[in-house]
Amino acid sequence: MGAIDIMWICLGGGIGSLARWQVGALVDAHVGMRFRLGTYVANVSGAFVIAYLSTAFMIGWQHRYGDMMSSFLLTGLLGGYTTFSSMQLDTVQMSEEGRHALALFYIVSSIASGLLAAAAGVALASI
Repeated sequence: MGAIDIMWICLGGGIGSLARWQVGALVDAHVGMRFRLGTYVANVSGAFVIAYLSTAFMIGWQHRYGDMMSSFLLTGLLGGYTTFSSMQLDTVQMSEEGRHALALFYIVSSIASGLLAAAAGVALASI
C-alpha cells in the first residue's frame, strides 16, 4: 500500500462516514421507530453496492489497494459508509433498554439482510 492509497482511503472514508451519518439522520427523522433503521439501511445498501461493484469490476480482497476504484470507493467510501460497530452498539443499547427481542431481531435481520443484499449485488453484476 502506497501513500496514494492512504490518501484515497482517508478521503473516501471521510465522505462515506458523512454519507452514513446523513442517511441515518434522514431515515431516523422520517421513520420514528425503536428499530435503528438508519444504521440498518446504510449497512444493507452498502453491502449491496460493494458486492455489486466488486463483482462487476472483478475486484477480489487481494486487490483492495493500488487503484482509485479499490482504495477510494470500495475500501474508503463504502467502508466508511457501512458500520459494523454502530450495528453492534445499537444492539447493545436496545438490549440495555430492555428491548431484548427487538435487539435480537435487529442483529439477526441486519446480518441476514446484509448477506442477501450482497448476494443480490453479486447476482445482478453477474448478469
